[in-house]
Amino acid sequence: MDIKNTHIVLKTKNLSIGYQQKKQQQIVLSDINISIEKGKLVSILGENGSGKSTLLRTLSKVQKPIAGNIFFNDKNLNTISENELSKKLSLVLTERLPESQLTVFEIIALGRQPYTNWIDILSKEDLLKINTAIEQTEIGHLKDKNFYQLSDGQLQRVLIARALAQDTEVVILDEPTAHLDLHQTIHIFTLLKNLVDKTGKTIIVSSHQINLALQLSDTIVLLKDNRVIYGTTDTLVSNNAFDNLFPSKLLKFNKTLQQFVVHKN
Repeated sequence: MDIKNTHIVLKTKNLSIGYQQKKQQQIVLSDINISIEKGKLVSILGENGSGKSTLLRTLSKVQKPIAGNIFFNDKNLNTISENELSKKLSLVLTERLPESQLTVFEIIALGRQPYTNWIDILSKEDLLKINTAIEQTEIGHLKDKNFYQLSDGQLQRVLIARALAQDTEVVILDEPTAHLDLHQTIHIFTLLKNLVDKTGKTIIVSSHQINLALQLSDTIVLLKDNRVIYGTTDTLVSNNAFDNLFPSKLLKFNKTLQQFVVHKN
């Protein structure tokens, strides 16, 4: 993918990702070279086990790469401290929150921890960021509820609001629609697209919702056949990148619709 005269916020160079198992390294993907533009909705797509979560966790410094480098605004991720990174990149994982009595407002306020003083007193700036995040995710009616009272869709919006309150340039989400019905899935994806357009943030999301991602994403990172292909939907479609993505003959990619459809014999 040729990108000129753009602001590259995150890029990788000869990146290999995987896990350390006892004394052996288990490589999931290697030779990953991607450049992600500022202010884009980026979807990471692929089959189960293709390495989507591993890639996101490596990009966000949750786990170490096997080899290669990651650069955040041309600065090597290895040289960025955890505190500095927390002001540049926020992360929404699929793990459920631990049991507590926290309200929605209090959960979102946790996004301000990189900025608060040692006694965690919220400043006017902190409160402004929190309330703006609540407004942007349209959850003002939920802010006084305890989080355990929320539906899965409502909780996902709260976690997105917490990431927005953290006020980072990049937001990474791992399978944010994994437990949601179709209506809530569309709502979350549309919300993410609107946030990119309105805030200029870069949002990177892994998902199984391929058809929806193809419609709404600015950039697709496709994990296929143990390699990484990236570009716009149009570019990947024209290069037949989605052909034979799934082994089942029940699903076929329709280039005209730019969607996967059920194949009827």
